[in-house]
Amino acid sequence: MSSSMFNGNSISVSVSDDDSDEVGKMKVRVRRKRKKTGLRIRDNLIGWIVRKLLKWWMVLLFLPAAGLLLFEASSIGRKPALVSDSQLSTHKKPSFHLERKTNSNLNRLDPTTRVIGGVRQSCLKILPPEELQHLDIPAAEEPTNLVKKVVYISQNDLPYLVGNSTLSEQHKEPLRFNMFTGYQTLDQRGKSFEANKTALVHCGFYSENGGFKISDEDRAYMQTCKVVVSTCAFGGGDDLYQPIGMSETSLQKVCYVAFWDEITRSTQELQGNRIGENHFIGLWRIVIVRDLPFTDQRLNGKIPKMLGHRLFPQARYSIWVDSKSQFRRDPLGVLEALLWRSNSVLAISEHGARSSVYDEAKAVVKKHKATPEEVEVQLMQYRQDGLPEDKRFNGKKALAEASVIVREHTPLSNLFMCLWFNEVVRFTSRDQLSFPYALWRLKVLKNINMFPVCTRKDLVNSMGHIRKAKPLITSRGALV
Repeated sequence: MSSSMFNGNSISVSVSDDDSDEVGKMKVRVRRKRKKTGLRIRDNLIGWIVRKLLKWWMVLLFLPAAGLLLFEASSIGRKPALVSDSQLSTHKKPSFHLERKTNSNLNRLDPTTRVIGGVRQSCLKILPPEELQHLDIPAAEEPTNLVKKVVYISQNDLPYLVGNSTLSEQHKEPLRFNMFTGYQTLDQRGKSFEANKTALVHCGFYSENGGFKISDEDRAYMQTCKVVVSTCAFGGGDDLYQPIGMSETSLQKVCYVAFWDEITRSTQELQGNRIGENHFIGLWRIVIVRDLPFTDQRLNGKIPKMLGHRLFPQARYSIWVDSKSQFRRDPLGVLEALLWRSNSVLAISEHGARSSVYDEAKAVVKKHKATPEEVEVQLMQYRQDGLPEDKRFNGKKALAEASVIVREHTPLSNLFMCLWFNEVVRFTSRDQLSFPYALWRLKVLKNINMFPVCTRKDLVNSMGHIRKAKPLITSRGALV
């Protein structure tokens, strides 16, 4: 071992023979040319990728096959499903588009919203569930408007009403008048719009031979209803959608009644939807109507839609829902939100596209909902009576959509529904055309809640019409 001295300092560094060899080696490595860092990283990355490919090649082959299987499975899952548990898989509808719409809307409970003043709000401000459970029907009050009582004209009143005129002389009115509607003359029509303490009006059920027959058992049940949600499907047109979103309180206090004819019952039975021994399907009490008075199924549907006060004489409130829709809110909550809170007796949806009856008439003809001739007869009469082209009456939008009608059965609202029904029978079946006229002509009805379209969308899940209703083929003519 040797020693070295630096600058006379007594510091020594000892170096062994082994260490000297290592130093030499180190010097040799220093003199070697190093590879560039980028090339080394690239070589390492390629090597890592190759090793992973060799290790996982089977998994990589499996992934595309699994993705293809998942795609096929999802395609099968997107095929049309049943619209409700009560309907069979054999149920057929006109198109895939309609079925997909039905399936996507059915049983939805999410609220419909809109932006007001930059803030998104619910379209229907219904009470929270804990308050709905304790909601009760207000006590009945005496009518505060001019009309206190409505008397419905029947065949028994004929001698008093027409004097020495013969029955055949009363049949000169439009052919759709029959023994169910009575034969309202133009003079009687004019007088029916006069608001008196006791109103006298045609309102269906004119004769015992007029049709729309209901069994005594069903009629007895309907007499018990104080609040009713109703719908109808005549001619096998639409399916029955179970209501959703109601509270336990409403289940105890509200009747759900669906009016069918024999055609609809047969159509539904072919799909496995049979009426139980208790006359129910789910929550709906099914009432079979026999001897329908009109060959036009649209007119037959106006009877439960507009004359609920005649079918449910003990009911104080009713909610009408078109058969193409599923009612999805608590009925008592709807009454509170649309009637009681605003002190209204009638709530109906505004028309979403138009505001003028004359604009609606053009659309009706264009869409072949009625013939140009019958629409022109109706508009000619309305112009002669002085109906303005105003788009608002009493501050309310003049045109209604009318697929949902919420109302209190007061003498005045009952009178309005009778007048509206008579206009539909006299002219076209498009009730949107006659609603503004009846509202304008009966000037004393002001407390109406014309709610926006988005509120109507919150009340129901709209399915669209499933199939076209079959016309009624019967020995009963339009004029009996």
